[in-house]
Amino acid sequence: MPAVQAALSGYSDRAMRVVARRRGCAYALNEVVLDRLVDDDYRRVGADDHPIGGQLMGSEPRQFAQAAAELVDAGYDVVDINFGCPVRKVLGRCRGGYLLSEPQGALAIVRAVLDTVGGRRPVTLKMRRGFDGSPDSERSFWTILDGAFAAGVAAITVHGRTVEQRYVGPSDWSFLARVKRHAGARTILGSGDLFTATAVKRILDETGVDGASVARGAIGNPFIFRECAELLAGRPLPPPPTVAEQRAALDEHWALAAEEGNAMSMRAVGIRYAELHPMRNDVRRAFIDAPDAAAVRAAIDRWYDPSREWPASVRPEAPDLICAGAR
Repeated sequence: MPAVQAALSGYSDRAMRVVARRRGCAYALNEVVLDRLVDDDYRRVGADDHPIGGQLMGSEPRQFAQAAAELVDAGYDVVDINFGCPVRKVLGRCRGGYLLSEPQGALAIVRAVLDTVGGRRPVTLKMRRGFDGSPDSERSFWTILDGAFAAGVAAITVHGRTVEQRYVGPSDWSFLARVKRHAGARTILGSGDLFTATAVKRILDETGVDGASVARGAIGNPFIFRECAELLAGRPLPPPPTVAEQRAALDEHWALAAEEGNAMSMRAVGIRYAELHPMRNDVRRAFIDAPDAAAVRAAIDRWYDPSREWPASVRPEAPDLICAGAR
């Protein structure tokens, strides 16, 4: 599975995952959840939503392990540990990317989860290339990476930015190449700046990683997985999805979100889908200005009207990497 859908807070719910699966996504993760908040909504895994990973974030090994067991009981196929989240309120509570600065605490969590669910489900890990750019931080990175593999994790995803960088500046793919050379036959997925299928192919070719974790590039663009499959099979990149194809995906996304009582989430999703539309600025504004779910539905019906003739679709643009920290 060379291209997978990453865990995306506020986005990678069942609706997003299923729409992506129908367009070639072989594996997807649910949005990250705190180890003490694995609620009934998170436990619901549909028959059409496998294989699926559940991503956990926390700071206390015993609580982490208990939450991992709950994910297994709920039907998740993989338990993923988040040591990469750069959000400040998360760091302030000693979770997510903070743990890259505490290798012994991080590995205690890894061992606790493996002791509880290892053998029943694969356990994987999400990291960044360090908490900051210092030599001490890099040493901590290697300690966690090597210790996690030695303990028995099945795969590790590495994002090429530090925690302090958040989303500012380019992802350091040369570091990912170093990680893969160091890891040898062990499974490494690369992450960072994967906004197009071409970028996914490049990261695989340039770094040697075993797979690519597509995060922000998959929001509003489930077609990226179909495009990745074509490129990686040695075939030409397909044309951008037509407005009719975008409408079909939006209608599916809407129906699935509505089933979960979350139709208003389509406002944020629609803003991202608009990047594919030939009149992207107008469409984006229509979603931004929508005050309620009915207005979101009206925006879809107007701007993706199959009876109209639309110009050719466009490919999404990568965000400005200098200013991406606010995205």
